[in-house]
Amino acid sequence: MTDKKNDNKGSSLPIMEMFYSIQGEGYYSGRPAVFIRLGGCDVGCHWCDVKESWEAQDHPQKSIDEIVHFVKEQGANFVVITGGEPAMYDLTELTNELHKENIFIALETSGVYSIKGQFDWICFSPKKFKAPTDEVYHIANELKVIVFNRSDLSWAEGHRQKVAENCKLYLQPEWSKKEENTDLIIDYIKANHNWNISLQTHKYIGVE
Repeated sequence: MTDKKNDNKGSSLPIMEMFYSIQGEGYYSGRPAVFIRLGGCDVGCHWCDVKESWEAQDHPQKSIDEIVHFVKEQGANFVVITGGEPAMYDLTELTNELHKENIFIALETSGVYSIKGQFDWICFSPKKFKAPTDEVYHIANELKVIVFNRSDLSWAEGHRQKVAENCKLYLQPEWSKKEENTDLIIDYIKANHNWNISLQTHKYIGVE
């Protein structure tokens, strides 16, 4: 956090969407949150459910002031910055201004870029399509691995061995294969007690 004078005039980020809903996944599942979805991603997951976020130039630039104003209007005290790949950008100014409003900030990232900004919670979701930085293993509060194939379970274990001991561990079925992979994950975590299951509950209950 910082007390420096607001100098965000002219600063902006490509915004695909901003909305107030509930966090449906991972450690904070069920908590009301404002989602800030940034445009731009070069990781290229073939099963991505927000491929429209990939091209940053397709989304309007919004100033830091506009973004913070939207968050304040919702009356929420929890923000999730997601994408796309939000760590493509220096988020220092945005996180500084949100912290001035006493807002808890979570970041959802694949970990492929060095993280710039002050976050209260970092959810690291590695992808096979681009390797993460070494840094993210040391600062992640949550490791969330998307399970598309059975082989992803052993791949997840490789990442588990690199994160901090107190990092929360989640396996989440990829939505299009949830029927077959949910049971697979349940059986796995019953035998491997470090892990928890994460479900996209917002999709089950039909909210954004």
